[in-house]
Amino acid sequence: MTIKVFLSYCHEDEHYKDTFNKHASSLKRNNVISSWDDRQLIPGQEWKSEIFAKLESADLILLMVSPDFIASDFCYEKEMTRAVERHNSGSAVVIPIILRDCHWGDTPFAKLQALPKDVKPISTWDNIDAAWVNVIEGIKASIEDLKKKMRL
Repeated sequence: MTIKVFLSYCHEDEHYKDTFNKHASSLKRNNVISSWDDRQLIPGQEWKSEIFAKLESADLILLMVSPDFIASDFCYEKEMTRAVERHNSGSAVVIPIILRDCHWGDTPFAKLQALPKDVKPISTWDNIDAAWVNVIEGIKASIEDLKKKMRL
């Protein structure tokens, strides 16, 4: 079973999203995950309805958190709010990935265990690849747990 992943990110952090996709390549090649983000929209599609359709069908929603993400009305008020609602109802799992230092302790997703290890923002790691490997390992653990729950 392939887990559908929705990437919620702010366009200012696109290079982080792209780097995540590179590090997640083994998960994609082994059909562990398929991921979707808004850069996969096709010209002529109604972007808002397509984004929400993908958000609603995702098993795992990754919030790529930064000051820009929190400042973005669409990321925060639309995508994140619906993601947390789905998490709270048990219809999806949400994992915050802390990209850059920001104040996120008062957000609705602050109650969720975030990545990477020790919730140290990726941008502050001496070895950025090691940060992403830590994120991928955390996502793999979450996927195993999710698959167990789906089998019940």
